[in-house]
Amino acid sequence: MLIHRRDFIQLTLAALAMTGGTVEGLRRAVAAQKITQDEILKFKPKGQVTLIHVTDIHAQLRPIYFREPDVNIGVGEAMGLPPHLVGEDFLKYYKIRRGTAEAYALTYLDFEELARAYGRVGGMDRVATIVKAIRAERPGKCLLLDGGDTWQGSWTALQTKGQDMVDVMNALGTDAMTAHWEFTYGDERVKELIEQLKFPYLAGNVIDAEWEEPVFKAWQMFERGGVKVAVIGQAFPYTPVANPRYKIPQWSFGIREDMVQKHVDDARAAGAELVVLLSHNGFDVDRKMARRVKGIDVILVGHTHDAIPEPYLVGNTLLVSSGCSGKFVSRLDIEVKNGRMSGWSYKLMPVFSDAIAPDPEMKALIDKIRKPYEKDLGEVLGRAETTLYRRGNIDGTFDDLICTALMERRDAEIAFSPGFRWGPSVMAGQDITADDVYSQTAITYPEAYRVEMTGKMIKDIMEDVCDNLYNPDPYYQQGGDMVRTGGLTYDLHPYKPMGQRIQNLRLKRTGEPIDPQKKYVVAGWASVNEGVEGPPVWDIVKDWIRDKKVVRIPKNRDVRLVTDK
Repeated sequence: MLIHRRDFIQLTLAALAMTGGTVEGLRRAVAAQKITQDEILKFKPKGQVTLIHVTDIHAQLRPIYFREPDVNIGVGEAMGLPPHLVGEDFLKYYKIRRGTAEAYALTYLDFEELARAYGRVGGMDRVATIVKAIRAERPGKCLLLDGGDTWQGSWTALQTKGQDMVDVMNALGTDAMTAHWEFTYGDERVKELIEQLKFPYLAGNVIDAEWEEPVFKAWQMFERGGVKVAVIGQAFPYTPVANPRYKIPQWSFGIREDMVQKHVDDARAAGAELVVLLSHNGFDVDRKMARRVKGIDVILVGHTHDAIPEPYLVGNTLLVSSGCSGKFVSRLDIEVKNGRMSGWSYKLMPVFSDAIAPDPEMKALIDKIRKPYEKDLGEVLGRAETTLYRRGNIDGTFDDLICTALMERRDAEIAFSPGFRWGPSVMAGQDITADDVYSQTAITYPEAYRVEMTGKMIKDIMEDVCDNLYNPDPYYQQGGDMVRTGGLTYDLHPYKPMGQRIQNLRLKRTGEPIDPQKKYVVAGWASVNEGVEGPPVWDIVKDWIRDKKVVRIPKNRDVRLVTDK
């Protein structure tokens, strides 16, 4: 009789608990029996070039827990296609068995159980181990490419204004990067940090609005394995919309499809045999671009944080999507013949931190970076009775916590928290530290505002966010997840037209419909407007957790998803 691995774990844990053994030790042992560094790295080499891709690290230097989304809505032509598959649908599409290491890494299913079996993921010292191993196997053939959202997302990144991640990525031997959240440090700081990079910062779609000239280098030619490889950088097109315009007042962004085509043509004319778009467009935008821009062999996708175990083929273009937070490293081996990609082999490598030995040099650098802040970061604020997570197209329990803290501490009826996709998870039963709070809130515009808004304004804001997410044309989607709300209940119709996606909007406390003419007190944070006043949101959240001591945030039932077409 065969026993499913998940059942074996539970039976063994129960037996061990009865005998007084060390449960955590067994969990690690069980995981180690099935996952080894050699298995993660195992790969049959192919061709002359190896692309190593990381993206959306969000300054997570050490191993974390990270729960994948339970809702990921695709609209228009993307409906029902990767990456808009979750849970059982995801496992069925990719033929992955539930309860396995792959299922833990790629879906939310059985998250608490499998997290305790397989442990944390990520850690830049583990990423360094993987990168060095691939390079040792493929000397002179590797390109390490960073898809951006690297300099932001932690307390050390905020306090050093991105310096910590510049040092880490330099030490990692990165070959090129593009950007998004990097720009939130402001134009002057971005330029300062670029001067320190040992590799090119590629963003060909950013233009000086006054001089109408490129701000950054668009592409770089590399030679690997005797092949000329052009890497074109595409920064997030909607940076001045999703983030404060006043941080980068003279820089203009956009998808600029015609400009991308010109970069491809120029690279081919210069002898490129392989053309790679290092993109922060987001998956659906890149899927559309792959159909419309000719001559791109590979698009390395960033921004939407999707981890899919196989490249997605559009015509002759491969789309590679490598997740976020240092949780995965992608390896794509490419064979080139007669100046064109003729074959490939791929592996999405989950960075299981218990199975991968930390690289000593990178570990020492990370310890040095964090040392001045360890006392603050390590402060225990309270304990999580339920798992706290952010990633989900509609809701996340950590954002529900933030909304609750804002309403109570700012004496508000309603709260908004942005639909950010970055931020690790805290397991049920774990201490909640200041580090956990900072990793959900560490941005350069953290002020927690308190204002009056009419019911009409509240609905208009929510409808506007919906259109950014659920517009059927990917070129009008500006990324992120749905704005989180506190104090409200509503029905969400993602497939309805603009203005009709938010229905049955009510004040949760009373059940009364939101009156378009009435004014309500609203608290929120991360406003993109200049001159916003209020305390940093992390102070509000930390104080709230300290007072509560034990935090229980159940699954959000205030939003009803309606998928009628």
